[in-house]
Amino acid sequence: MAKTKRILIVSSEFPPQPGGIGNHAYNLAKALQHSSFEVTVLVDSRSRTGKVEENFDINLPFNVIRIDISRFRPIMYLKRVKHYIKMSKHNDYIIASGKFSLWLVGFCTLFIKKPCLAIIHGTEVNFKSHILKGSIAKALKQFNYVVAVSNYTKQLVKHLKLKSIKVIQNGYDPESWNVTSTDLKKELKGSPKLITVGRISERKGQARVIEHLPHLIKTYPKLHYHCVGIDSEKDTCLQLAKALDIENHVTFHGEASQDYLKTLVSQCDIKVMLSTETKTGDIEGFGIAIIEANALGIPAIGSFGTGIEDAIAHGVSGQLIDSKNPVAFADAVSTILNNEAGFRKESLSWAEKHRWNIIVKQYVDVIESSY
Repeated sequence: MAKTKRILIVSSEFPPQPGGIGNHAYNLAKALQHSSFEVTVLVDSRSRTGKVEENFDINLPFNVIRIDISRFRPIMYLKRVKHYIKMSKHNDYIIASGKFSLWLVGFCTLFIKKPCLAIIHGTEVNFKSHILKGSIAKALKQFNYVVAVSNYTKQLVKHLKLKSIKVIQNGYDPESWNVTSTDLKKELKGSPKLITVGRISERKGQARVIEHLPHLIKTYPKLHYHCVGIDSEKDTCLQLAKALDIENHVTFHGEASQDYLKTLVSQCDIKVMLSTETKTGDIEGFGIAIIEANALGIPAIGSFGTGIEDAIAHGVSGQLIDSKNPVAFADAVSTILNNEAGFRKESLSWAEKHRWNIIVKQYVDVIESSY
């Protein structure tokens, strides 16, 4: 009888705290566990007491080891290294996801000889600092295999000429993204209703959408834009809306629970993500929130020149545009609304292709090719 292969996933983020890398690591761990691997996750705690994480971890089908948070960051770094060295001895395969994880696993290959896979999302391979960019490049070259979550992300490391690299798009969990009638408790205002999900930030592009609204409101005077996510830069966006005299067309909902988020998204007409690259190199490597909206039958509008190009099937599940062009944005909205039924149907079909039980098969192929 074949021995069950043991996989260690080292991630820079993990639920219950928000973050796309954490969402990806969690779903990958769950999908690999269901694929008959024995999975362990090594990740930091992000709350002071660790109770939030402890309550979350207790019901997981795999083991999670958390590094306690410390005011003196070097202590956490040393603990990560210590735990990784110890845990790597008891696992057959290593997966690293996130900036520090790439450094840790990459450089430890100098004395830990285990097959290992790097997952790159975007920002961690797009630093503007030559020191950070160079250190990540050196780390990546130590891995047996590299997976990029989009073709855009893959292009960011083209200059490294990595021998074994492929694109595996992000997946979504269908169990978390279905809506029952009991979820629909709040009626959202607006016709049409646009929505962006994610931290209020330059990268997610809420300000750019607000800049385009005056042009769009000329055609759709009852239009309303809903922003859901941690509102760290809410004041900047709100001031912009007031300056444009459209604050009555914008609502900031703040951070939302999973059920409330589904309620909000399912009532909207179009998911919008006009992401842009920041001066520090922070970028949208894929945009899983778009696929999650598609799973509810909501088409999307997103930016060319980002990982969102892989998340949207242009003209099928939504529209891709030059995010700086208000006319292109208005045309995209009209195109979708004029064929709403068709876009909704195709969005559901597009999301079906991104179920984790389908996506994980590509990861299994990569892992098994290492033995």
